[in-house]
Amino acid sequence: MVIEKFLELFNEKTLLNLLTRVLVFSAVVILTLFFVKISRKIMDSNHKLKDLDPTQFTFINHFLAGIIYFIGILSAVYTIPTFRSLVVSIFAGSGVLAIIIGFASQQAFSNIVSGIFIAIFKPFRIGDRVKLIGKETFGVIEDITLRHTMIRTFENKRIIIPNSVISNDIIENSNIVEDKVCNHVEIGISYDSDEEKAIQIIREEAMKHPLFLDNRTFEEINAGEPPVNVRIIGFGDSSVNLKAWVWSNDTGSGFIMKCDLNKSIKQRFDREGIEIPFPYRTIVFKNSEDQNKSTL
Repeated sequence: MVIEKFLELFNEKTLLNLLTRVLVFSAVVILTLFFVKISRKIMDSNHKLKDLDPTQFTFINHFLAGIIYFIGILSAVYTIPTFRSLVVSIFAGSGVLAIIIGFASQQAFSNIVSGIFIAIFKPFRIGDRVKLIGKETFGVIEDITLRHTMIRTFENKRIIIPNSVISNDIIENSNIVEDKVCNHVEIGISYDSDEEKAIQIIREEAMKHPLFLDNRTFEEINAGEPPVNVRIIGFGDSSVNLKAWVWSNDTGSGFIMKCDLNKSIKQRFDREGIEIPFPYRTIVFKNSEDQNKSTL
């Protein structure tokens, strides 16, 4: 009996209708993927669009793909009458579901709007070195989609942050206006060392480094300002603390230069008798007799 009823339900007409719906649904999905691929090829081949900022270009590409996918999904669902009538009946009979869906999509919509603001105002762009203040997040912006921003760390890991979150964070951007960076090289010398000689050594080592950038203005050059400023910034327990302001073209070359200068300055100090102090500890026993008795 069960088998006969099953065969009655799936007669020739029913199977034909089912096959038609499956073909229409598949065709809509294939067309959606095809249009996404075509839109990306058109954008990649359009010279005017290529002149856009990479951040805007990437976001527009993702935005168009998202619209095509959205229309494609709605069209695919619309081809199935059962789903279409079910959705209509649910929305007509229950406003609670609409409220739930509204709250669920609120975050997604917030991410899209935040992504649009990021593409327009460009607080950071693809390729920028950024650091999220107060968080251990530091790396290069790799991608900005409709939902999230992807950061590639210097360990080659990817950090995915929703657009609505990163747009509310305080960001340190090393490339937003210009790439050049002032690097601080700090070193301490002993109180017995010649501080003027130490300052001259630091200045010479910095100036001869291939990554050093002379950032002086024309007026500063005419006024005789040195290419590298070195100052005594304070006094420690056993050291006179020196600080040099050394410019580089960008953050990456600045890091390499600082590492090289730490090595070359240390070697030069050793050769020319400038001491880099290390901490001393003096232990004083006030009651030496009591101390001797306690050890006997």
